[in-house]
Amino acid sequence: MKLKKIILNIGIVILILSCATNPFTGKKTLAFVGNDQLFPSAFAQYNQVLSENKIITGTKDAEMIKRVGQRIAVASERYLTANGFQGYLDDYKWEYSLIESDQVNAWAMPGGKVAFYTGILPIAQNETGVAAIMGHEVAHALANHGQQRMSAAYIQQGLAVAGNIALSKDQQALGIFNQSYGIVSNVAGTLPFSRGHETEADKIGIYLMAIAGYNPEEASVLWQRMKANSGGQAPPEFLSTHPSNDSRIQNLKALAPKAKAEAKKYGITSFRPIN
Repeated sequence: MKLKKIILNIGIVILILSCATNPFTGKKTLAFVGNDQLFPSAFAQYNQVLSENKIITGTKDAEMIKRVGQRIAVASERYLTANGFQGYLDDYKWEYSLIESDQVNAWAMPGGKVAFYTGILPIAQNETGVAAIMGHEVAHALANHGQQRMSAAYIQQGLAVAGNIALSKDQQALGIFNQSYGIVSNVAGTLPFSRGHETEADKIGIYLMAIAGYNPEEASVLWQRMKANSGGQAPPEFLSTHPSNDSRIQNLKALAPKAKAEAKKYGITSFRPIN
């Protein structure tokens, strides 16, 4: 019993010491892996992806991706500095690549490495649509969502090990635990955790695109196009890593006026034309 208490106390201390602050929400987040380890690994993975794919350079689309990315990065720095996080981006090494692929996808690595696939450009339709996507993906990197997912995975694995140790003398209970733990921890833990990140990135992203001078009203319009492109093929929201398209559209519509109000704090009262 004393050993269990010691282990529990050590676990609590580790949790307390392994926390970071989300600069956009002010909330404490899990950070078992520091940026000094996370960023080099992310940069290496990014370079590997680039080496394995055809990178589009010198075109209008490639230049647009870089231009939008740079504007979102400047907006991020303005926001973070204004909210007491000056220097937060010092270790970020921004890079924006356009990859030739039919995939309807874009992503950002921890530390500011961003990739767009050509397959998503017809849905983006215009520079403002690209800004909505860019803001969302950059938000994941800024809010350390990758770091949090890794930390959560460590906890999930640790609980699985602890359960196996605790039930090692009861093979029937151990079998039931192992059969159910993966499903329960996924539906009740991992998936809601991921959906929360997506919703948070939507909010941060729409603020950043507005501060960068792009009309935030286009974000919900973009997701209407995303919904049309998916053909309605999506799992129920509670079984998905992402909120449903309808939830997302409604949320972004509600956030657009707030994003405009936020942009106004930085002197942005009009937005670039949608073209």
